[in-house]
Amino acid sequence: MGENSCEPVIKAAQNGLTVNYKNKTLLSSFDPIAQAERVVKGLQMRDRTLYFCPSPLFGYGLKALLSQIPSDCAILCTETDEKLFSLSLSSIDKALLKDKRIAIVNEKNADSICIFIRENWGPRAFRRIETVKLSGGWQLDSTAYASMEEEIRNAFALDWGNAMTISRLGRRFMQNVIRNIGNLDGTMPFTSLSFDGKPVLVLGAGPSLDPLLDKLGEAGVFCQRGKYVLVCVDTCLSILRERGIIPDFTVILESQYWNLRDFYGSRDTGIPAIADLSAYPPSVNILGGPVYYFCTPWTKLRFLDRLKKSGIVSAFLPPLGSVGLSAVELSMQLSSAKIIAAGIDFSFTLDKLHARSSPAHLAFNAARNRFSGSFNADAVFCPGVFDTVSKINTPVKSNPAMRNYRSLFEREFSGNRIFDIEGSGLPLGINTIKIEDAVNILTKENSACCEKETNGIQDDLKGKILNFIKNELALLEDLKNILTGTKPCRQAALEKLLDDADYVWAHFPDCAGGEGKRPGADDVGFLKRVSVETGSFGQLWGLVLNNLMGN
Repeated sequence: MGENSCEPVIKAAQNGLTVNYKNKTLLSSFDPIAQAERVVKGLQMRDRTLYFCPSPLFGYGLKALLSQIPSDCAILCTETDEKLFSLSLSSIDKALLKDKRIAIVNEKNADSICIFIRENWGPRAFRRIETVKLSGGWQLDSTAYASMEEEIRNAFALDWGNAMTISRLGRRFMQNVIRNIGNLDGTMPFTSLSFDGKPVLVLGAGPSLDPLLDKLGEAGVFCQRGKYVLVCVDTCLSILRERGIIPDFTVILESQYWNLRDFYGSRDTGIPAIADLSAYPPSVNILGGPVYYFCTPWTKLRFLDRLKKSGIVSAFLPPLGSVGLSAVELSMQLSSAKIIAAGIDFSFTLDKLHARSSPAHLAFNAARNRFSGSFNADAVFCPGVFDTVSKINTPVKSNPAMRNYRSLFEREFSGNRIFDIEGSGLPLGINTIKIEDAVNILTKENSACCEKETNGIQDDLKGKILNFIKNELALLEDLKNILTGTKPCRQAALEKLLDDADYVWAHFPDCAGGEGKRPGADDVGFLKRVSVETGSFGQLWGLVLNNLMGN
């Protein structure tokens, strides 16, 4: 069989084997084993590292690498070529592949690789990735391997970024949930909403929103509001108010107080709010209209499982991190018609981070003086910011966080009934349409009727809320009594109580990335911290209960 054959040709080297494939010699013809081991010897071993080995071929160097890496590291071998993958499976020492710290996969899709890593080794098992090229096989598909490495690195950064968010804001999320549970009585259940038969226009607050609103207004779209549903993120309220547009619904996700600036001028306007249960309570209530709550699990908690079973919250959304993504997800759930996204950019320009009249844009303009430039230097020169191009090939800027959200948007929403209007935002990986096509979709007569139900208040919701709060208080009281020595308890029972009351410690820095993992009940320092948090959360539950009982 010739060297240019489409089949791998295995040849003997002076020490080991080499292979010719697709006009390339993929291993040294002299001593490929020693060459691979020299690569391994030159590596700097670090803890919690995933060593990424593209195209391992005969597996030379893997045994040496496995013997040197710390116990919390692992090796991922990938091969995109099926024939070379078969060669590797038949050639690599089977005993080596039985070690749980090493895996070999035949995969071209970078997202699937990230899913495999999470499922095989668990979430946030690694802090970093290091590529180890033990053969020349990676050159046959260098673009795919580079894409895998980049996606894995981005996935690690996103996972650990989420862990940092939980550490910094997890306590705030839980406090907001408790307060909002106290406000559930009398609210409209999410299940009473339906947009069926009408398309939905979902608005983000990106810079591209300004020209899009102008063009939609010129086409008379906002004079035909009965034909579609207008959903906006909370940051859009001031943008729309400036143009005299009142949305049908606004989506509220932010858990911190600074979000209140999005509602300046919108107090008591009666705009219906679709709010996350972890949203800042004053933001949810400031509009004075009906509120429809949903819940986004920000981490794995037994508390959230109990909340779901209680029936006091009727909708749970996947954690998407961005209010724009959540608004699209909600619209997808509430309507079977077409969804049109606008202003969800995940990019910005030199002079605009958000659309005109948004709080951020107003604050930037208010801070400008004769010594400041016309662009936002803090955003433009922030570490990680990079140049890219928009859907219409204009230069824009973005950052790693925005890029991750854009990738998540594509993974979640690529389909046939969601569209993005062309503009200066990043390509979202969905169908992009011209403004004229968007106008036709939004103003087309729909035969189906969409009526928002207003009589969907759940029977005996207050009773269910009271029972849920009392059970949580009883759980914390038991835990508090054991930790203070008032009540004797075996360690096994304490372990169970700690697991059940996981929200009191899930935000600890040493627990935030563990998704349910924590120190044992014999860790005195951990128990002291838990005792403080147990008292704090118990007081908050008590205040909410007293307010409900008083009403």
